[in-house]
Amino acid sequence: MTVTHPKGFKASGVAAGLKASGNPDVALVVNDGPDYTAAAVFTGNRVKAAPVLWSQQVLKGGVVRAVVLNSGGANACTGSQGFRDTHSTAEHTASVLRSTKKLMIGPGDIAVCSTGLIGELLPMGKLLPGVNAAVKALAADGGPRAAEAIMTTDTVAKNAVAQREGWSVGGIAKGAGMLAPALATMLVVITTDASADNETLDAALRAATRVTFDRIDADGCMSTNDTVLLMASGASDRQPTLAELTAAVTEVCHDLAQQLIADAEGATKHIAIEVAGAASEADAVQVGRTVAGNNLVKTAFFGNDPNWGRILAAVGTTTAAFEPDRIDVAINGVWVCKNGAAAEDRAKVDLSQRDVRVTINLREGEMSATIWTTDLSHAYVHENSAYSS
Repeated sequence: MTVTHPKGFKASGVAAGLKASGNPDVALVVNDGPDYTAAAVFTGNRVKAAPVLWSQQVLKGGVVRAVVLNSGGANACTGSQGFRDTHSTAEHTASVLRSTKKLMIGPGDIAVCSTGLIGELLPMGKLLPGVNAAVKALAADGGPRAAEAIMTTDTVAKNAVAQREGWSVGGIAKGAGMLAPALATMLVVITTDASADNETLDAALRAATRVTFDRIDADGCMSTNDTVLLMASGASDRQPTLAELTAAVTEVCHDLAQQLIADAEGATKHIAIEVAGAASEADAVQVGRTVAGNNLVKTAFFGNDPNWGRILAAVGTTTAAFEPDRIDVAINGVWVCKNGAAAEDRAKVDLSQRDVRVTINLREGEMSATIWTTDLSHAYVHENSAYSS
């Protein structure tokens, strides 16, 4: 149930020595065709890592035959040498695939993704031999090993599949910190054996990410390396409609997004912020994101405190349409606030479990949206204060 579930794909994950732990750190996913169409979305951060800049150019060509990924180093903020290293990685991968797998492939057919510490060059003397090993290890059941190889602070590998009649969509992801709207510190590779042109893939992927990855926010931090790549092999000989493909891709993206937020660094709560009764979807998303990113709200949930006043205060900082004396708020089904004032006794709210659901009814319209977030814990502060050391 992973990225190699759809027909036409092989993958691998190997240890090249980029991580001091010795854990796997180089992954490779190869599309054996007969189709090689692809689409991708990238970080909205203006500071983009070298592999993001490279892969953006690759996607303009409309063909992606393979993606090589590494953990143990982001190759971000590394100047011209960092971009040359990314180019060399693609060239080397293409060369090895040509010589050992007899594939007609060039560097412009290969996307590159990196994740890890920002600001340091990759150890190319380890990475390129790792690529050799990854090519040698390619297998039709190699998806789980690829998922393991892209982990950084993740505690579990992340895989997902959406099965349809005669075709499927599969995916792997990594991400546990710097999870915020406009993607996250995440690398995601999604595959399908359906047949679809680039425009259809792009439309399906953007529709899917808009309501999944773009609606998780663990810590309000946007990464330099975010990449979500969708590749189609056409090996099933099935051509779903755009709606059918979008639904399957969205299912995989939602599954992976929920795995990301569930594994967020130091989190003790998995919090869904549902905003209903909004005048527009944009209003609902803005309110949800604002509440999800509010440190006072997040620390209250870490302390098992259903402090709904902090939620209303956060809503009040938005430009969404609402009247303060009409807002209702529920926490885990208990309506602690009605018409902008205290309602049910907040002592009734049970916050002993990991999952928390906040419902905010603006009572201004029919639109709604949900943002998924986490609490802010001592463990999060500890992990990120010591990350580079």
